[in-house]
Amino acid sequence: MLTFPKHQILAQIYQSANSVVYRSIREIDRQPTILKLLKPGYPTPAELTRYKQEYEILRSLQIDGAIKAYDLQKYQNTLVMSLEDFGGESLEIWLKSKKFGMLEFLDVAIQLAETLSQIHAANVIHKDLNPANIIYNPATGQVKIIDFGISTIFTRAQNPISNSQVLEGTLAYMSPEQTGRMNRVLDYRTDLYSLGATFYQLLTHQLPFVTTDPLELVHCHLARQPVSPHQLDPQIPSPVSDLVMKLLAKTAEERYQSAWGLKVDLAACQRQLQLTGQIADFTLAERDISGNFQIPQKLYGRQQELETLLAAFDRVAFPVEDREQIIDKRDRDRVEMVLVTGYSGVGKSALVREIYKPITQRQGYFIAGKFDQLQRNIPYSALVQAFKSLVQQLLSESPPQLAQWRSKILAAVGTNGQMIVDLIPDLALIIGAAPAGQQLESTDRQHRFNLVCQNFVRVFCHDSHPLVIFLDDLQWADLASLKAIELMMSDEQLQHLLLIGAYRDNEVSPIHPLTIAIESLMRKGARITKISLNPLNLAEITQLIADTVDRDLRIVRSLAALVIAKTLGNPFFVNEFLKALYRDHLLTFNWQQGCWQWEIETIERRNITDNVIELTIGTLKKLPAATHDLVWLAACVGNKFDLDTLSIINQKSLIETFAILLPAIDRGVILATSELESVGTDEIESPLLILNFKFRHDRVQQAAYTLIDDHHKQAVHLQIGRLLLESTPPAHTCEKIFDLVAHLNHGRDLIEDDSEKLALVKLNLVAGKKAKDSTAYPSALEYLQIGRDLLDAREHSEDDRLLFALYKELAEVEYLNGNFDRAENIINLTLTQT
Repeated sequence: MLTFPKHQILAQIYQSANSVVYRSIREIDRQPTILKLLKPGYPTPAELTRYKQEYEILRSLQIDGAIKAYDLQKYQNTLVMSLEDFGGESLEIWLKSKKFGMLEFLDVAIQLAETLSQIHAANVIHKDLNPANIIYNPATGQVKIIDFGISTIFTRAQNPISNSQVLEGTLAYMSPEQTGRMNRVLDYRTDLYSLGATFYQLLTHQLPFVTTDPLELVHCHLARQPVSPHQLDPQIPSPVSDLVMKLLAKTAEERYQSAWGLKVDLAACQRQLQLTGQIADFTLAERDISGNFQIPQKLYGRQQELETLLAAFDRVAFPVEDREQIIDKRDRDRVEMVLVTGYSGVGKSALVREIYKPITQRQGYFIAGKFDQLQRNIPYSALVQAFKSLVQQLLSESPPQLAQWRSKILAAVGTNGQMIVDLIPDLALIIGAAPAGQQLESTDRQHRFNLVCQNFVRVFCHDSHPLVIFLDDLQWADLASLKAIELMMSDEQLQHLLLIGAYRDNEVSPIHPLTIAIESLMRKGARITKISLNPLNLAEITQLIADTVDRDLRIVRSLAALVIAKTLGNPFFVNEFLKALYRDHLLTFNWQQGCWQWEIETIERRNITDNVIELTIGTLKKLPAATHDLVWLAACVGNKFDLDTLSIINQKSLIETFAILLPAIDRGVILATSELESVGTDEIESPLLILNFKFRHDRVQQAAYTLIDDHHKQAVHLQIGRLLLESTPPAHTCEKIFDLVAHLNHGRDLIEDDSEKLALVKLNLVAGKKAKDSTAYPSALEYLQIGRDLLDAREHSEDDRLLFALYKELAEVEYLNGNFDRAENIINLTLTQT
């Protein structure tokens, strides 16, 4: 039994893989308490973070319906949280021995709705509501919610698709959007779904979906309707059954929009039952009023395009035996490419991510990478991002599954695993240290590299787990990536692969490398499906606005006409324009009338810009000055960035940098792509910070980048490069070489110091060699040419060894790029100076 200072331990009441819970008496005042001990031993940083986050959220809430936290203390190598004990037990325990009558159920349900309303008012999403986390004392009738370990204090948390083993929350009660398999961000309504699943179990003594298979359960949440409680038990009144089913709606827009609106209907049911002994049918959610401004996340006007995309996935996901039933021979193709085109902001990425559901049904993998306008010379950047995310998914699987993947990957790459590890360093966490492999001539190395990459990709493409690779912004792809795409699409042994590429066709000319690559694939017979997205029309925008403000189509038609005139139907711009109206109090919620309202004449008089970049810049300029400056520094880093890098170039601590960035997060300019993490060595005092971010959209990054004038951009990139180089240990320089030279090369014209130029020559030589080793010859050529130009521009050129090494590499890379005359000229020049 645990012994804890100043507490008398009464009994252990709960134990899980992560914690042990005891009832105790606090000796100083004989106060009953609950002691929640994080598992003894050495908890992981993530577990410590969750514990601290739970304590801080509970301390900040201070509401009757949430359990109170008294203190958090160190205990040996772990932490103990002291919590309120009001004499209750979890609903999970009560369900084993008790059947709730309708009046008792309604009393519990009303308290939970009220508490949840207060929790949401404090900008907290619980994310793990279920009977185990709800404590009930029948003697007093009190109900309290516990366990805020995975709760978030942000109102919009972007969750990438993930493997089921790393889903946060209790899967049986988890909303479809929280599974990560929907193109949706989380908001308060995820808790309402979990509450609906809890109500379902309280009423029927069974879960909405009964299965032990995690992926099957995820699919149920996404696509299957549970049997209504009234069908399972006719004694359950239809209105109560309908209320629960509304909470369990697949999309957040179809659920209750607020816990307060839910409470109103539950109270109406309670009044009827107390007065008449029964509950008659009535219209649900009539007073479900939410003053939150939320634009629906569903797609508008894309049904045909979505059907085309899903049909392509069905073709590649078919098991081989099913293909024999297909009449059209082309439909037996096991590898397919879908190209989604359209202007920036037209909704290409949103369409693609609607494929999450069928991927889950087929137990497939979805991985994604994005090319960056400022990082075009980094070879394979988007492919590396994509496969890095796949490695992270595999690392989250069970030890036996991970061992199987290790065996498959090692069998595929043989003694050449280091070639892949050089591209995806995280792969070493699965296959271990890879042997260096045989040294080969460049042309042989290219053949070997291609073969190893093909074998590696084949591992993950199978009828039991098809693979979908999504590469965004292909218009900025480097030539090596385009070559890799051609290689995958031309591989006759590859199957069950769907490669989706999105690009801005208005930025791709007939002689653009992407156009040439696509035409080459079509000549080789590759199956390519093209989907072109157009702006939304008036009817579609009218429906979107009507859904946003919950008003009749006729009422919003004039506002929709104004919006389409300003935005030309571009979905991103439409959303930004509506947000601007709300932010500038031109679109307001009238609480007395319970509806949204606006005045067209007032909006027209404000003369809001019809340029999306100017509109976004206007949003950025309203940020605090320090946040504004930090955002444009982040824009120089790229679409995705981390707090470590940002703090280095901001020349402030992680804590200070995070505090400065917070207003941009709150305004939705920046999205968090990771959870809160503890930084520092003190288990209790170390702050909780978010370390990884991305810009909400390319247009936002572009707007932030345009805030810097062109001449100053060079200076900013040079300063970023210098700071990153200074903070990078020499042993890790090669690992980060492409990021370093991208910034330094951008500002190289401003370098005056001879020794700094020489150092940059050496860095470009390293980058050139690394690009050459991964057969990214065009990128290698560019790095080496920059190095040569820098070396030639120096006043003193006595560095013969460096010059020879540079020219030797340059001649080889010119040859590998097919520039034979230039290669020969460089060789002759080198010989005359040797």
